[in-house]
Amino acid sequence: MLTPTVWDASLFHASPQLAVSGEFVLRLIIDGLMIGIIYALMAIGLTLIFSVLNIVSFAHGEFYMLGGYIVYFFLQTFEALPPLLSIVAAAIVTFAVGFLFERIFLQPMARGEVERPNEYAILVTFGLAFFLQFLMLGLVGPFPKKAHRLFDLPQIEGTFFRTTKATLFLGDITISAGRLFAALIALLALAGLLWFMYRTWTGRALQAVSQDRNAAAVVGINPLNMNTLAFSMGAMLAGLAGAVLVTVYSWVPWVGVPASSKSFVIIVLGGMGSIPGSLLGGLIIGVVESLGTGLFPDPARAQAYRDVFGLVIFALVLLLRPTGLFGRKL
Repeated sequence: MLTPTVWDASLFHASPQLAVSGEFVLRLIIDGLMIGIIYALMAIGLTLIFSVLNIVSFAHGEFYMLGGYIVYFFLQTFEALPPLLSIVAAAIVTFAVGFLFERIFLQPMARGEVERPNEYAILVTFGLAFFLQFLMLGLVGPFPKKAHRLFDLPQIEGTFFRTTKATLFLGDITISAGRLFAALIALLALAGLLWFMYRTWTGRALQAVSQDRNAAAVVGINPLNMNTLAFSMGAMLAGLAGAVLVTVYSWVPWVGVPASSKSFVIIVLGGMGSIPGSLLGGLIIGVVESLGTGLFPDPARAQAYRDVFGLVIFALVLLLRPTGLFGRKL
């Protein structure tokens, strides 16, 4: 059975393709920005890991998958508790798994105990990806799961702005409650992350390690602890991206594979190691895919070409600026 995933931006369109108009284009842009926020949340986690540890985590999509399953089973098991606690649980569990994995498997590499660290990092993160994917396949099976929405919207009647329990209407633009809350929670998570990175001592310490590990160590920052924090936070951000979208899309153990691939494209587009670049890159890819899918003359082919629209922008940016939008020359 084929199941939709978050990375199918065309699914944000609630009705068949309409005649092109200003309102229709605005609707596509809103759809693109909503999915772009989720893209950005996922990609920033991968950027944080790369910038501090200088490795690419090939298990990033599996943390996304894990976060979704945690919310699903939390809502099934603890129906009496506030639904928002399921998001908190997903964040805590994915942070803890990332923490333990980095301490056990990546710390020896950082301490110089591994002969070929680059190859080791690829193999060990691939190993984690396969372990988590097949663990969940064994535990929950291959059949799709979908959680019920976390909240109902308050019912408001108006000429332009109105809501039902499940849908927000802005004129002819419809946004489901699940998608709306997913975008809002992701936006709050991004705001909290940016505040942490740029307004706290620990966040500045992470930036210092990403720029020059030796200089950071001289001024009293422990690079090994920053490695652990960066990997754990990156895993948590991926988990949050999955946690907010399991109420919107069907969930299967391999749902993280396309999510991870999209994150790789975004971090290269925005510039390797750049948090603002990943944020902007996610929004650009989301809007371009939405506009391309919605405005393409043949709707059936548009679905097949969905990823191509974003990749065309990706290729153009790299032709004009090989380091990405905010990348630094090495």
